[in-house]
Amino acid sequence: MFKDGFRPGSAGERLITLFGIALVVFLIWAGLSTLYPVYILPSPGEVVRRARELFGQSGLFALHFRTTLVEALLGFGLGAGVALPLSYLLARHPRLDRLLTPMVVAIQAIPIVALAPLLVIWFGFGLTSKILIAALTAFFPVLTNGVVGLRETDPRLKELLGIMGAGKRQIFFKVEIPSALPVIFGGLRMGLTLSVIGAVVGEFSGAGQGLGYLVYFARGTFDTPLIFIALLALAVLGVGFYLIISWLEAVVMPWQRKD
Repeated sequence: MFKDGFRPGSAGERLITLFGIALVVFLIWAGLSTLYPVYILPSPGEVVRRARELFGQSGLFALHFRTTLVEALLGFGLGAGVALPLSYLLARHPRLDRLLTPMVVAIQAIPIVALAPLLVIWFGFGLTSKILIAALTAFFPVLTNGVVGLRETDPRLKELLGIMGAGKRQIFFKVEIPSALPVIFGGLRMGLTLSVIGAVVGEFSGAGQGLGYLVYFARGTFDTPLIFIALLALAVLGVGFYLIISWLEAVVMPWQRKD
């Protein structure tokens, strides 16, 4: 029935749906912008004009974009690099879980907006503080999903491989990891996206570069079109990260791939 057209849920159909939503949002934005001054709600044309000015300033926007990109990626790498091994330890050692989980939850309960200025004071206005803030933002979802995924491994499969003579290493790589991967990738997807928020919060607290700094600077000068440009760039960055993790998930778990 769908041989010559789009199948329900296919990539082509999703693309058309996304384009339709974007078109509706654009039309609403263009209509509302006629009711307000530029410093309240700039028109799409005004944002495009401001973007041309910014892009013409010898790579200035690329510098801000690259700064936030690096902060988010390095922060996510650090957060996930600590969270994944720790999630295995917590899943396998209940005593350690009871000891560390309350401390992890207490740290996570502190709003990152409140913690960021302290990290900037401790580690300076450079890249280090922004990476740490992004790492803290990404850490908790990766840790939580890792623990949940590893605990959901079917014990009967582990017992079966043990009866067949498999060692702990083989059981870990043949049963536990494949079983936990869908949940782990959910945490990685969330963590990488949230790392962008962490980087921006760090830039709000004190920075001279980055998309967050661009928003902070534009707010002070009532340059609303510049704020829109930075926000759109952050949206593109977040969607790009999400697609990268989704692609990696499809490569690592081809059996989960949907046509």
